[in-house]
Amino acid sequence: MMEKDPTLPVDDEARQLAKRLIRTARSGALATNGADAGMPFASLVAVGTDLDGSPVILTSQLSVHTRLLAADPRCSLLLSAIGKGDPLAHPRLTLLAEAEKLEPGSDKAQQVRRRYLLQHPKAALYVDFPDFAFWRLNVASGSLNGGFGRAYRMAREDLLTDMSAFPGFAELEASAVAHMNEDHAEAVAHYATKLCGGREGAWRLIGIDPEGLQLALGDDLLRLTFPHPLQGPEELRPTLVTLARS
Repeated sequence: MMEKDPTLPVDDEARQLAKRLIRTARSGALATNGADAGMPFASLVAVGTDLDGSPVILTSQLSVHTRLLAADPRCSLLLSAIGKGDPLAHPRLTLLAEAEKLEPGSDKAQQVRRRYLLQHPKAALYVDFPDFAFWRLNVASGSLNGGFGRAYRMAREDLLTDMSAFPGFAELEASAVAHMNEDHAEAVAHYATKLCGGREGAWRLIGIDPEGLQLALGDDLLRLTFPHPLQGPEELRPTLVTLARS
């Protein structure tokens, strides 16, 4: 007798949950392939994201997982929502990926650095130390557990944002984030409190992508998904205005 497949068909709700976990995680458990007898090695890492949602980590040459990634870039990353009660009642996502070290000082590393420091401002103390470097985790697939009886096997396309129609979006994002925080702080706070149910406070916009916004207040991170994904860069400003009015 064949066992029943416990996974559900991937739908938009599952995709949105997985992307929210990726975009709002502050840390995750990174599993690398150990050099000694092939034993796996797990470590806690701070997590940021690239524009498409690919996780990025900042590691020291002194870290065991850095040396293991250099020898074998295959890895997995466990991200989990944190809350009260049974930890297994909260959503979690395991990503299978291949790590890519970003050349320090390169355009890509600088782009990742800017976004990472918005989410982890205290990392500014050591981000430019010569023994530190960013790694981009190029996701191959994922396994989402959204709670009891809600398991999904997810492809790369289910987890990341398609950026093919948005060349040069990094520059647009950088200027839009700065502009919103400097000139429209009240609107940013309304996004967090009125549309996401966040607590009152001086919320800051820390990321924009074609599918939504990332907002931060201290250690709290929120994801505001747009009602409809942007079809082009020109739709960003009207979308932000519409959200503020709503």
